[in-house]
Amino acid sequence: MRIASLQPSITLTLHALGCLETLCAITKYCLEALPELAFRNLPILQDSWSFDKPGNLELLLSTKPDLVIASVPYRLESLAAILKSGLPILMLAPHTLADIAKDIRLIASVVQATPEAEILVAYIGDTLAHTSTNAASAAAKPIVYCEEWGKPLIHSQRWVAELVETANATFLGIPGTHTTAESIASLPDEQQPDVLLFAWCGAGNRVPLERVIDQRNWHHLRAVRERRVFCIPDEYLNTPAPTLLKGLACIAAAVHPALFPPHKDLIQLAKSTASR
Repeated sequence: MRIASLQPSITLTLHALGCLETLCAITKYCLEALPELAFRNLPILQDSWSFDKPGNLELLLSTKPDLVIASVPYRLESLAAILKSGLPILMLAPHTLADIAKDIRLIASVVQATPEAEILVAYIGDTLAHTSTNAASAAAKPIVYCEEWGKPLIHSQRWVAELVETANATFLGIPGTHTTAESIASLPDEQQPDVLLFAWCGAGNRVPLERVIDQRNWHHLRAVRERRVFCIPDEYLNTPAPTLLKGLACIAAAVHPALFPPHKDLIQLAKSTASR
């Protein structure tokens, strides 16, 4: 089986299943998510938004994949171009943690790794359950604002809301929808977020927390006053793959620091900004 992976989530899932040898092509985002792939010298494709542009489909065809696998986000026009070429394509669109588990099993069935998938899915389930049990002893259930993009402001996806709930916290807003800085700023005290989490798509761990708070005039928010404002690497929350467990560890550490150890990849708001 020769697989062309158009998303990091596919590549990371194959890695977790021990099936990287099935890859015949990847995108630059897959390489960023898994740098060790550089040693395999795989062809680098354009992302799943661009196969209706000149030259990109031809490169994909030249890699001779048996199957192309894409997952959210993608442009339907781009994937339609792949379909018209005659290449088999599997398009995934998970919304929940349960969907992600199903996709792991589906990908595993393609590469004949069903036993490995069952072990992986069980491990994910055990980690979620263990975190939930530990977090249940917390004295309070904080309100958490979690943002996946800042222009416009977009609440994180549903699977992130589920991770927040797993960590015994309340997800503020409707997952995946737009909001505004003004609507968050105007929340009454009892509805204000206790924790702000930022994981902007494509930004890695480089969300400028201080500038965001300044530009939005959020200094009065309880989360800012108490310096409970964090950046989580976006691949830990926005990539529907087993790496979401790293995101859960970051969320738990931010929400209940007395119950969970600090996470090395969790970046906190500077004291000077919170004190303004």
